[in-house]
Amino acid sequence: MAQGTRRTFGQVVGVVLLAVAVAAFLSVAAVRHGFFDLQVYYGALTWWVHDGGELYDYLRPFTQYGFTYPPFAALVMLPMAYLPWPAAITVSVVASVVGSAVVIWWLVDPISRRAGWTRWFALAVALCLAAAYEPMRETINFGQVNMLLLVLVAVDLLRLLPAGNRWAGVGVGLATAIKLTPGVFIVYLLVTGRWRAAFTAMGAAAGATLLAAALFPDASREFWTEALWNTARVGELAFVSNQSLRGVVARLNPEHPSTLAWLVLVLATLAGWVWRSRAAVAVGDEATGLALTGAMMCLVSPVTWVHHLVWLIPALILLVDNAMAAPAGSRRRRLLLAAAVIGYGFLVSRIVWAWEKDFTGVDGFLGSNTYVWIGLALLFGLPIRRWAAPAGDGSPGEAGRPGQPSSRAA
Repeated sequence: MAQGTRRTFGQVVGVVLLAVAVAAFLSVAAVRHGFFDLQVYYGALTWWVHDGGELYDYLRPFTQYGFTYPPFAALVMLPMAYLPWPAAITVSVVASVVGSAVVIWWLVDPISRRAGWTRWFALAVALCLAAAYEPMRETINFGQVNMLLLVLVAVDLLRLLPAGNRWAGVGVGLATAIKLTPGVFIVYLLVTGRWRAAFTAMGAAAGATLLAAALFPDASREFWTEALWNTARVGELAFVSNQSLRGVVARLNPEHPSTLAWLVLVLATLAGWVWRSRAAVAVGDEATGLALTGAMMCLVSPVTWVHHLVWLIPALILLVDNAMAAPAGSRRRRLLLAAAVIGYGFLVSRIVWAWEKDFTGVDGFLGSNTYVWIGLALLFGLPIRRWAAPAGDGSPGEAGRPGQPSSRAA
């Protein structure tokens, strides 16, 4: 058997064994949520389209949960109301899996080429590891839209913007019109001086919102004047799944969480994010800009459920990228790989749920906020890749090679 054939055979066997191990892990560790959030979307749209109800009046039976996204999201999801429930589940799962594969490929493929890895093997390993990642499995089991929003943003920041495409910003704008939190990427474009892309994003968001308002005036009026401000619809801030700075403060005093303390933490986080994002863009490291902004968004949002932490995937992948760019056997490579493994390990482990019922005491403060600490570490510690400016074809990180000037924390 030729050496190349033996290598391919070994890689196939390795991927199969890893996939089996991940499937076994998921059979034990993955919580079955019964596509709870998808049921909310499906129920609200069915109530609205077929039963003559108002979109934002719907609540899932025996819960306080209703449709919380802007009317443009309802427009995008509208075909779901005409599908049987099993088909809606299938579309949700397939869309999330395909979206994940696309984003991970964009981030992993440049690493595999620089490191000399077999490209299909690197992607297969990354997808297996992503399947075990708690926010990813929660996104799929809830039927959430997180990965689809990440795809829209990544199209802009990883493909169109580095290539100077005039449509850069449309993806960010549409993601913002579907769910308001990706609007922080418009701020990212502004603070890093990409005015054209920022105004394109604002135009796309405004256009999509006005289109929804023209088609659904009553629903739009209700969302912007009432539903948006009804915080009871999103759940309890102190709940351990809320891995944001607001959640940290709320768990310190669930009855009377300090708004002032939260705002101070948010301002400090935003200041650090502006500094680091501008440094990343100054050297052409758009992928790190995406990763830093995703981490910041999770931290400053009042509610960041565990499934929202799929936005940390780019940062974890870029830790590996930085490690592989460091000299083989160097202390830097070992430290960065250890950081990636530890961060990923915690984000697979469901560790925060050990304090679901009681998050008091020092152990409760540290343990129940584990994912917040990881987000902060990634925001302030992820190195900026000075060698990662694109080579002109729009793909991120093509120019660098191991042995060139290494990345630095800035």
